[in-house]
Amino acid sequence: HYNRNKPISDLEQCSSVAENGVMLVVNHSRVRPPFGVLLATALYCAEFVTAAVLCSMYHNTEDVIWMSLTIVFMLMPAVLIQLTLTFIHRDLGRDRPLVLLLHLLLLGPIIRCFEALVIYFKAGKNEEPYVTISRKITLKKGQGTQMEWEIGQKERMLATHMNAFKRTAVIQAFLGSTPQLTLQLYATIQEKYILPTRTVLMVITLISITYGALVCTVLAIQIRYDDYKVRLHPRAYLCMIVWRGLEIATRITALVLFSTALTYWTILVAVANLLFFFFLPWVEFWARKGSLTQNVEKNFSKLGTTVVLCMFTLLYACINIFCWSAVQLDLTHQELIERKQRWGHLAMYYCGRFVENFLLITLWYFFKSDFYEYVCAPLLVVQLLICYSLAVLFMLLFYQFCHPFRRLFKYNVHDCLHCACCHKRRAEEPVELLDTQGSQPPDLTSQLAERETDIVEDLMEAA
Repeated sequence: HYNRNKPISDLEQCSSVAENGVMLVVNHSRVRPPFGVLLATALYCAEFVTAAVLCSMYHNTEDVIWMSLTIVFMLMPAVLIQLTLTFIHRDLGRDRPLVLLLHLLLLGPIIRCFEALVIYFKAGKNEEPYVTISRKITLKKGQGTQMEWEIGQKERMLATHMNAFKRTAVIQAFLGSTPQLTLQLYATIQEKYILPTRTVLMVITLISITYGALVCTVLAIQIRYDDYKVRLHPRAYLCMIVWRGLEIATRITALVLFSTALTYWTILVAVANLLFFFFLPWVEFWARKGSLTQNVEKNFSKLGTTVVLCMFTLLYACINIFCWSAVQLDLTHQELIERKQRWGHLAMYYCGRFVENFLLITLWYFFKSDFYEYVCAPLLVVQLLICYSLAVLFMLLFYQFCHPFRRLFKYNVHDCLHCACCHKRRAEEPVELLDTQGSQPPDLTSQLAERETDIVEDLMEAA
């Protein structure tokens, strides 16, 4: 923090370069609208209200099972979201009875969204005497430049709200929307008719899941490249939407179809996936013989820290059941996220998931009920496999052409595929990232010079 006594003109800002090569940018008061907060709040309210209406309809038709499960998948993420927002904003130690009351009424996201909007409209109107200096590296055509920005108190408060809603969007997507969408699609097939309210709920949940998966991908980039400023190009968002949408829709459809033919075996598949991804970070933790991070919360005991880490790994497991989480957990690290990109894990996940989806769809094909006699089952199997293949294709396109830090990759997707197909490279040569402060390999300089990047804004400010 420092005290700002007088403003500096924009011309002086652009030309103010320190002796150490750091460009000083001041009066950076332009704040982006909190679109992410608005979208997360809208999805939360829309899904909750639609699910409540559907529960009322189930009650009128005496569908007790569908009603009970819908209520569970409606309330469980809502309660977890209230706890998450309260924990992030530390409201338990503050005198805010109205906010706590609204959280008890499951209306916490609405009041938080209102607070974020108030902060946004007040930001920049009054000059703040004390600001925080943020130093980041900006990339322009492969060249990194360190720059400094002033971040005022209002901007920091707004960033806290935006980061909190990113976490709640992930919780809403994978602890509420995914089981809700799976349940409603299964109910539609079992009841053999389309209910308009149920269709609306399925569409909302699919949008929520896709948005949650996008948030996971962006958060992974932000954590791995914390020293850099980044703004994803619109084509990157479009590529991620297609990638995540196809991946999630295909996965849920395969699980639902399999459950209609072999219901009890579906429980075994789901539990096996959940236990595998839940214990995977803990097995790696025990193999490294590390110690639990003590920075989760200062007031937590070892038991409290363990409980929080278990909840975190549970969320991680739920994400990986339906799509790639884009991160690997490291329980010994302060941020609980491993910064190094493990391409081998990415390849093994998608290869394994493709084989699993193929087996599930094949078993459904041989054990399907008479309900599908008017459906071209072989064509449906082929369509699902093609859709998942397209999801993998768009994922490769994202890392090859749309990833904001593809210039920092030692080898890109094209190099990996060329190596796998032609076997001209040594098998033991790793595919990894360069150190963010290092230089580019000389043999890729000519290729990198032909590519373009457009990174000029902070990911923290992007919705």
